[in-house]
Amino acid sequence: MSNTQKYALITGASSGIGYELAKIFAREKYNLVLVSRNQQELDKAAAEFKQNGVEVVTIAKDLFSNDEAFSVYDEVKAKGIQVDVLVNDAGQGLYGEFVDTDIKRELDIVNLNIGATLILTKSFLKDMVARKEGKILNLASIASKLPGPWQSVYHATKAFILSFSEAIRAEVKDSNITVTALMPGATDTDFFNKADMQDSKMVQDKSSMSNAADVAQDGYDALMAGDDKIISGFKNKAQVNMSNVVPDSALAANMYEQQAPVDKDQK
Repeated sequence: MSNTQKYALITGASSGIGYELAKIFAREKYNLVLVSRNQQELDKAAAEFKQNGVEVVTIAKDLFSNDEAFSVYDEVKAKGIQVDVLVNDAGQGLYGEFVDTDIKRELDIVNLNIGATLILTKSFLKDMVARKEGKILNLASIASKLPGPWQSVYHATKAFILSFSEAIRAEVKDSNITVTALMPGATDTDFFNKADMQDSKMVQDKSSMSNAADVAQDGYDALMAGDDKIISGFKNKAQVNMSNVVPDSALAANMYEQQAPVDKDQK
């Protein structure tokens, strides 16, 4: 099957890494199913990607809701679309020390980062297994390998995604299906604004951030190669390698300082 007959479903597709991944898939002549909360932003992205001569279907859903995540699959099936590539990109974080942060928002983040990924993966993976073909790209993070003071829940959700991706990859290895985890570091997207993280030392140092287009290309290349995971960026690879030999307590202390607000000492 040529790419012009294939569909890639991408969540979080209206901005950041998800948008850049959608741009690559459109350039490679995949038809797109774009999922995000904001219909206006989806329509704007769809108009751009259609210029590549591909079909673009938009589905506006709030993936903080498990019910809406389930309904994505139902809508896709109702449209008669076969999803050949699933990209679980949508995710958010929340900045602050856990004792002070909003538990309801954190539970929403767990529903989005973990729940939506589980629901969409299970739904579409069943179809892929039945036809013995398919690809899945899950957005993990180097946060999955590092304790994350100031972003404790986000780091924990990404550790889940990495472990989950590696596990189901092993389960479907004989079904001609690949599952790939993309592991970027801090990337210049709207993620930090949504996480209320503008005061973090890490965010204020924009020079240390990766480019979303570069991260997306790394993810796409790894997905097409059938790799199990890809750490995007040399500095991030070095940081993960260090995590394999440095005690977790030291890693946590280092991350505490990196992610602390610039005025922490003035509190």
